[in-house]
Amino acid sequence: MSVEITNESGHRLDESEFAALARHVLDAMHVHPQAELEIRFADTEVMSELHVRWMDEDGPTDVLSFPMDELRPGVEGEPSAEGMLGSIVVCPDVAQEQARTAGHSAEEEMLLLATHGILHLLGFDHVEPEEEKEMFGLQRQLLLTFLAGR
Repeated sequence: MSVEITNESGHRLDESEFAALARHVLDAMHVHPQAELEIRFADTEVMSELHVRWMDEDGPTDVLSFPMDELRPGVEGEPSAEGMLGSIVVCPDVAQEQARTAGHSAEEEMLLLATHGILHLLGFDHVEPEEEKEMFGLQRQLLLTFLAGR
């Protein structure tokens, strides 16, 4: 599994922690071991530009997902197809604000956002209430099992 981490945010991050999280999530979702993923950390200016360009919304957002080969989760013994899963972009500045509101660390918030972004790459969404329940439940389970194994 190839996980590329790019930090252009100006924040100090434990890149190996995010690579380990990505591998945990992709393994749990039975994604092909040769799949590729990029996690990029960007400042508020870059994130604002991406948010306007791709979502037509002003200001920075916390995380954006850019799927490539539209890979979907596999099942036990039958991993997904091989390919480029895509890229997620996380904004540490927005994550810090959300972390303060939620009462946990900025790193935990960014791990949550990375998990959320990866699930979007795998085709999960939260537009409908049932979808939200499924995605957020899975997101919580994946993050908790990752944190418990640290």
